[in-house]
Amino acid sequence: MPESTTHSARPSLTLDVPEADVVLYPSFFSTAQADRLLQQLVETTRWRQDSMKMFGELKPLPRLTAWYGDAGARYVYSGIVNEPLPWTTALVEVKDAVESASGVAFNGVLLNRYRDGRDGMGWHADDEPEFGEDPVIASVSFGGTRNFQLKHKRRKELKANVELTHGSLLVMRGGTQANWLHQIPKTAKPVGERLNLTFRRLVVLDE
Repeated sequence: MPESTTHSARPSLTLDVPEADVVLYPSFFSTAQADRLLQQLVETTRWRQDSMKMFGELKPLPRLTAWYGDAGARYVYSGIVNEPLPWTTALVEVKDAVESASGVAFNGVLLNRYRDGRDGMGWHADDEPEFGEDPVIASVSFGGTRNFQLKHKRRKELKANVELTHGSLLVMRGGTQANWLHQIPKTAKPVGERLNLTFRRLVVLDE
């Protein structure tokens, strides 16, 4: 049975990032919950190795991915078409907890599996039109700790970074995606496998 916890009561930290609204819950899931969910998600997710065109060549992404969501929640980024897979039991458990804490009903989640420090994600913003204006993005991490970096799109002196730990939740709201970029840099340091779940609310769905 999943452990019963009032996730919204977990301690939180608001990041000092102007023109944005970013809140970190460092221990949103207990260690026992995070351990169990990590194992379940690794085993039950239908992972795939996508590729992206760079400099005229198709290059495999430095991570494995999966897209789950409500029927019709089709998501396209960097030329990669993601048709939603149906929610799994483990994903619904995480989704329910994240929705309770954020007050947002999400209809899709992008999962990224960083196998080691050689996997990462470059600078980007989750600002696709289908997310609407001022989207809420809720990012859950399980596994190895990775550095999450932010930089302002126009004010180059504005930067921030935070360690995303096992069982943490990071919620980005307001002007975060319009004004900031973020990334998970690769690292030569030894680091365990990490799963990241970014819950989104698509407001434009294909019929």
